Amino acid sequence: MGFAWLVCAALAGLSGCHRSPPEQQVRKAIEQAAEAARSRDAGALDDLLTADFTMPDSALDRARLLALLRVARLRNEKVSVLLGPIDIETRGERIVARFTVTLGGGGRLIPQRLGVYRVESAWRREGGDWRCYHAQWERTL
Repeated sequence: MGFAWLVCAALAGLSGCHRSPPEQQVRKAIEQAAEAARSRDAGALDDLLTADFTMPDSALDRARLLALLRVARLRNEKVSVLLGPIDIETRGERIVARFTVTLGGGGRLIPQRLGVYRVESAWRREGGDWRCYHAQWERTL
């Protein structure tokens, strides 16, 4: 028993012996999404979204959101993303995460979306990863 634990601890980063709790995985995915937006990396953001990702009450859909990042990258526009505290609620096999995000930019494409937003996102496990399948936000400032 002790030897197995030692081997697992030694290889945890490579072997996946220890899996972080779902809440922690979703927090990390949200931070990765923020970093993808900052770096204008549509591919990295796409990896965090389900194929049926929806954003009701938004002028953006999944394809337009990813296209916005691609265009921002081509234009070399700066995107600033500051996350607030993330509140996690587990609902059976799904997770709902609520947080605030402050968006900023330095170009012509992003200014219309600048501001502080209250975000509610819904996550489900696909394969071994948590992916966002629904998000809605409300501008607060």
